[in-house]
Amino acid sequence: MLFDTHVHLNADQFEDDVAETIARAQAAGVKEMVVVGFDEKTITKALALCERYDDLYAAVGWHPVDAIDMTMAHVDWLRELASHPKVVALGEMGLDYHWDKSPKEVQKDVFRKQIGLAKEVKLPIVIHNRDADQDVVEILASEGAAEVGGIMHCFGGSVETAQRCIEMNFHISLGGPVTFKNAKRPKEVACAVPLERLLIETDCPYLAPHPYRGKRNEPAYVQRVAEEIATLRGMAYEALCEATRENARALFRLR
Repeated sequence: MLFDTHVHLNADQFEDDVAETIARAQAAGVKEMVVVGFDEKTITKALALCERYDDLYAAVGWHPVDAIDMTMAHVDWLRELASHPKVVALGEMGLDYHWDKSPKEVQKDVFRKQIGLAKEVKLPIVIHNRDADQDVVEILASEGAAEVGGIMHCFGGSVETAQRCIEMNFHISLGGPVTFKNAKRPKEVACAVPLERLLIETDCPYLAPHPYRGKRNEPAYVQRVAEEIATLRGMAYEALCEATRENARALFRLR
């Protein structure tokens, strides 16, 4: 059984066939999934999906690209949603220096607010980091994020950065890029991360693994991610699936 820790089945790309997509995932051995909402629309859709399917859970937060749109009313809303029985984490939150919609200082402020909220409601956090390794790590450290821990989603940093995050009580989650032929860093990380701190994901509909690269990603393809990591680590596929699923279930307190 597999646990896809980061899906966007609430994205418009799945509007017409979400039920079929979930059925394909289940047929591929994907038992549980976390649907991530990161603004008003996607959070609302994530919760609706999780209320329809027993093995779907939700993470709710505010994406750094849209940090400029977040208000204190949204913070209060997230606080209320934290008590929803299907909400298992806050996020995705973090920093994104690739896009320039939200100024860096606004992103940092919203990031800090959400870490503070997570500590208040005692939920782990899901971190989005694009081109901002140093600032993300510094904010996690200064805000005491180790208190709740969480996931470095679709991790693309170095082994050294991964180790710093692990030391702050975070899990390292790898997705489709680990299957790309020339993806040196993700492959190094896949081998270096302690098994008890490793998670897998698709981030669907984005970042489809080989041989689906460039196409719409979907949860069934997390199987490809697991296969690649098992090969890199020289371990049985079934053992990798079991370990990463148990890691996710423990982090999200599903056992």
